[in-house]
Parts: sequence; C-alpha cells; structure tokens
Amino acid sequence: MKGMKGLLIKDIKLMKNMRNSLLMILVIAMGMAYYLKDLSFIIVYLALLGGAFTSSTLSYDEFDKGYAFLFSLPVTKRDYVMEKYGLGLILSGGGWLLGTVLMTAAGWIRNNGAIQDNLMMGLCLLPFPLILLALLLPFHLKFGGEKGKIVMIGVAGGLLIAGVLGAKLAEKMHLDIDAVLANLSGLNMNLMTVCGIVFGLIILALSCRISMSIVRKWEF
Repeated sequence: MKGMKGLLIKDIKLMKNMRNSLLMILVIAMGMAYYLKDLSFIIVYLALLGGAFTSSTLSYDEFDKGYAFLFSLPVTKRDYVMEKYGLGLILSGGGWLLGTVLMTAAGWIRNNGAIQDNLMMGLCLLPFPLILLALLLPFHLKFGGEKGKIVMIGVAGGLLIAGVLGAKLAEKMHLDIDAVLANLSGLNMNLMTVCGIVFGLIILALSCRISMSIVRKWEF
C-alpha cells in the first residue's frame, strides 16, 4: 500500500510539470462547449486525454531503464500495476466528470436539452474511459511506448475494417440496421446504462489481471 502511495505521489508531481498542457486542454474543452453542437464529444475528448496522460507516465517510467530503478525501491510489481490503473481512473474518470459538467452547463446555458438528459448522456458514456484504460494499459505494458502505440493503431484499424465488413454483410443479408438501432433506443436507457457500466468494470478487472501477468514476467 505504501508503495502504491509513493508511486501515485510521484506521478502527481510529474503531472504538475504538465500544468500548462492541462490548462490548455481545459481552455480547448471550454471552447468546444461553446462552439460544438454535439456536446457529448467533450466527454470523449477529455477521457481520451486522461488515458493519454496515464500512458505518458508509463513512457516516463520506461525511459533510461527507469523500471530497474523503480523496482529497486520498496515497490512491488503488483503495486505498480494497481497504481497505474488507479491513476488512469483518476485522470480518465476526472476527464469524464469534467466533460459531463461542461456538457450539462453548456446545454443549460443554450437551453439545449434538459439537465437530466445531459446527465444521462454522461452516464451512458461512462463505460468509454473504463474500456479505454482496459485496452491502453496492457498494450503499453506488453509492447512498450512506441510499439504499444503501433499495436493499438493496428487494433483500431482492424476494428474499423471489421465494422465496415459487418455493415456490408448486413446489407447483403438485407438486415435493416437503422431499425435495429431504433429498437435498441426504445429499450430502458437506465438498464442499458447500468449494463454498460458493469460491462466496462468487468473488462477493466480482466485487463488488470492481464497486466499483472505481463508485469510479473518482467526481468531486469
């Protein structure tokens, strides 16, 4: 536990050196809240940047044989993995929360939708930062900074291709995708939101176990 606390303090101090970048991101997000019609993008944007900042701390630790130094301290590999997931939840979750607040405030000022509708939209997007971390951290821990980015891009490209092929297949099978989506939208949104959050938490827990197994195999 002390090891996790020490690592978290280290990363927070590292984040202080990025305060100018964080301030710029906040200004950009506020600009988005003013100009964008689809305010939900603000949540995705801030949550994504939270994941990117988490990844940057991994790259910092990796630099110049930093892992060998870190694990010479009273820090276990389990402490390291748990701290990174905790930091990721703080940063990506904080980005999600800030984005939800900005979206709700902007919607209220513009008189664009009820406050409860915007809050529900924020909850619907909560699984996004959870799944983002679940994918990002194991890839980075397994392949390192640069290779991890390449692999992630490859996976994203593969998912995009699979989506296009799936749409083509549905078209050939004469499936009405719009009708399916319309039926889904008619379901209980509260139930779908809860299921999405639970699914995100399960994926994140599985991701954490995978990351543990990856880090345990590290040798210095």
